Amino acid sequence: MMRIITPFLILILVGCNSATTTIDSGNIYPDESERTLSKEQSTYYIDPVSGSDANIGTEKESPWKTFKRVNQLILTKGNSIEILAPGAFRESLYLIGKGTTEAPIVVQFAKGEYDFYPKEFFKNKFHISNANDAPDSLKSVAFYLYNSENVKLKGVGAEINFRGKTIQTSLNNCSNISVEDLSFDYKRPTVSELLVLNVAKKFADVQIHTDSNYEIVDSTLVWVGEGWKHNAQDLWQEFNPETQQVSRKHIPVSTMRFSELETNKVRIHFDKKSGFTKGLVYQNRNTFRDYASIFMQKSKNILWKNVTIHFMHGMGIVSQFSENLTFDSLVVAPKVGSGRTCAAWADILHFSGCKGEIQVLNSYLSAANDDAINVHGTHLRITDSIASNKIKVRFMHPQTYGFEAFFIGDSIEFIRAKTLLPYSKNVISKINILNEKEVELELEKNIPRSIAINDVIENSSWTANVTIKNNKIVHIPTRGILTTTRGKIVIDNNEFFKTAMSAILISDDANSWFESGYVKDVTISNNKFIDCGGPVLNIHPENSVIIEGEPVHSNIAITNNQFFLGSQQILSAKSTGNITFATNNIRANKNLNTNQLIHTKSCVNVQIFNNKLNDKVITIPLKQ
Repeated sequence: MMRIITPFLILILVGCNSATTTIDSGNIYPDESERTLSKEQSTYYIDPVSGSDANIGTEKESPWKTFKRVNQLILTKGNSIEILAPGAFRESLYLIGKGTTEAPIVVQFAKGEYDFYPKEFFKNKFHISNANDAPDSLKSVAFYLYNSENVKLKGVGAEINFRGKTIQTSLNNCSNISVEDLSFDYKRPTVSELLVLNVAKKFADVQIHTDSNYEIVDSTLVWVGEGWKHNAQDLWQEFNPETQQVSRKHIPVSTMRFSELETNKVRIHFDKKSGFTKGLVYQNRNTFRDYASIFMQKSKNILWKNVTIHFMHGMGIVSQFSENLTFDSLVVAPKVGSGRTCAAWADILHFSGCKGEIQVLNSYLSAANDDAINVHGTHLRITDSIASNKIKVRFMHPQTYGFEAFFIGDSIEFIRAKTLLPYSKNVISKINILNEKEVELELEKNIPRSIAINDVIENSSWTANVTIKNNKIVHIPTRGILTTTRGKIVIDNNEFFKTAMSAILISDDANSWFESGYVKDVTISNNKFIDCGGPVLNIHPENSVIIEGEPVHSNIAITNNQFFLGSQQILSAKSTGNITFATNNIRANKNLNTNQLIHTKSCVNVQIFNNKLNDKVITIPLKQ
């Protein structure tokens, strides 16, 4: 961990076990061993406007100004941190402490708008699944909870603006944490936006959003943020305000020229057709995956409730090897009146190698640049059989590696790369991390002799049950939900509105993203699918070799849903056993070709019955 140290010390009174404690005021992010244990039931007051770090801090009339003094403490049961007034913070809240269920540690923000400037934040190196383009960079963290338990962060009416790229909140080795009633935004989002005013034969005039600062350098459009800048890129996202549809689009702006007509009004010059359409909004970002917005690892029993996110930079909310995670009444959407159309730089919720219960409930997930929800594990390739009970495995995807993917006592399965079928089980007895991509595993039993080239293993201990219920998913350019976990999956009473690709994708692969694994108990019920991309439901394991009668996925029930269709396919399924498609109601033109609605390949025991088209029972033939 990076520490900032300066040579001077001061004496201050803090509510600790001793009356006077010597504190190194320069080391504002000390390790746990360098901190002082707080006195139980103490309250610490902070006022970023009128406070002073020379104050006692334990009296409301004499508050501290920053988080620096709190960062010197190990908090304990009944401790509270009260931020008395909104203002600016230029350092992180780096919290270490253990409350109890009856007397938790509480961090309470007063109502109002806050600005958090990341330049002097706590910085650390993190390996983040699906977002590891900058593995050696030190990432800023605004709220860092480490080795902590029974902590509540809350603040009804508190709106926190980030003034540069940062991990908004990180939980590392924590348990029983809740984040409630807070609102997060960026003053200058890392996704830039413009509205096309007019398109002529050789130019287009655009209105750049007032939040999207820019400059034009040598006829090139450069997006300028707080602590970052980049040239406009060729990958865009197109939003149609009239149809409420969003999609990705390649527009070769790197070959175009830009000139400013007036402030925030720019002319784009081109020789061929531009790809821009009058009246549509276009979003642009640097696709380099350097951050997650919220990052949780090796943590359990975490609740996010009544949290609103108007913009987040990075891979979204990434939960990695964590357990029992609940998101209830989460709202991800541009702020009303802001004129923005984007709230998330990539995915919204991303779960990698988690176990226990994952719950996404009563939430509104919108305006992303990638999937709304993605749940998966990681396949690591077997690269060497070192001994009769020892193997070497390797992370294969360039954006997913470096984190702890195994723990002693975990169960693993050996998986055929070509068929994606399991063929042996074992238990880990010893782990030797060789480097950021390679690990040696010693196992309790001998390894199978039949390991083939490119076979993989999955950590089967870290697979979750998933409940996604009572949510609305809208303005998504890719898929609404991806979920590949062998736990029980329930997707119930959600509304999917015009996802550009499939509303639900169940994949599994060992050759591209290496996102595991197979599903064996899925219920998709009582949902409403409105004009989503086809196939609306896509069960598509990426196995290159199919063994008839031995499906990859199994036991998927699709019942009591409503499908509002144009001409797209409802269901495509491959290598899946025991599919039930029943009592669903399809809303579409009566001339809809029912012969094309469902397509299966190498599936076993597919049952289709009691489905309706515009409330009339129809027969849907099974197309193989």
